[in-house]
Amino acid sequence: MFFSSSADSPLSFILRLLDRVPAGPAFISLCFIVRSVDALGFAAAMTSSFAVTAKIFPNNVATVLGSLEIFTGLGLILGPPLGGWFYQSFGYEVPFMLLGCFLLIMVPFNIYILPTIDADPSKDSFLRLLTHVKIVLLCYVIFTLSAGLGFLDATLSLYAIEKYDLSPGYVGLIMLGLSLPYCLASPLMGYFTDKYPATRSWFMVTGGVTTAIGFCLCGPAPFLQIPSQLWLLVFMLGVIGFSLGMTAIPTFPEIIACAYKEGFQEGLSTLGMVSGLFGAVWSVGMFYGPIAGGLITQHLSFEWAAVIQGGLALLGAFPLAVYYICQRPQQSSPEAGSRQSDELTPLLNE
Repeated sequence: MFFSSSADSPLSFILRLLDRVPAGPAFISLCFIVRSVDALGFAAAMTSSFAVTAKIFPNNVATVLGSLEIFTGLGLILGPPLGGWFYQSFGYEVPFMLLGCFLLIMVPFNIYILPTIDADPSKDSFLRLLTHVKIVLLCYVIFTLSAGLGFLDATLSLYAIEKYDLSPGYVGLIMLGLSLPYCLASPLMGYFTDKYPATRSWFMVTGGVTTAIGFCLCGPAPFLQIPSQLWLLVFMLGVIGFSLGMTAIPTFPEIIACAYKEGFQEGLSTLGMVSGLFGAVWSVGMFYGPIAGGLITQHLSFEWAAVIQGGLALLGAFPLAVYYICQRPQQSSPEAGSRQSDELTPLLNE
């Protein structure tokens, strides 16, 4: 986390200078380099923060992550309007300077507040982690979540401006329909799934199905023959935001529980491995969503692109539901066997 803040803060200052680079290959190359290093810092921060959170709060991982996602939602809510206001009032450089200063201030703060945690090296690998079917299915669910967010981030604003002739300010208000329900759902889902861990699976399945419905009605889908209306778009964004909270929050503690069940060593090394896997799959989805969604929107339409994105979410929920249904008899049979052996033990002793 110290590395990420130390790396991202000077990069924010460098970003403000990129507009002075001559247009052409030099500008494009520097943008790729700066953003790539920025991505490394983001990956380091995300991986370490998830691992440290799970280590400090082992029995309340979902609750703490859900509470932290409130601030993620606040960042998504406040970032665009504040950045736009600073840009309009003071120019291109000021938003990046402020962000860089804020990240730089966080470095000594993190050093002072966060505890030092020792980690024993582990011989386990990502390949072993991915050999379990349940973890692969959960990774695909994470991929669909980030791909959906990336798709909306790249295409929704243009669609709203062209379809409903909205100004950029109103488009920002529409995005609140996605962020606010996510802020509300995340801590609720975290607390509930920590208190009742058995509900995690069906929250993820229900959230995936609800996300698919939200994307299909977001356009809405051409085959539904429903007229496109602004209120329906905003309402479906709220449905998607709430269902994303239902699906995203339980995935991380569920992968941790599955890893421990498969014999991984309990400690920071396993938590770091799981958080690294989570971050990697999330980043793949954020890479895929804007590219694939943008291409489909360009060649077909936003409505069809949203339908395809909803299909991906449904494709993640359905196999997960089948897996949990098939696992129920296997989980109940050992319990029945243990009860039968307990009943026979007194008779055998006699």
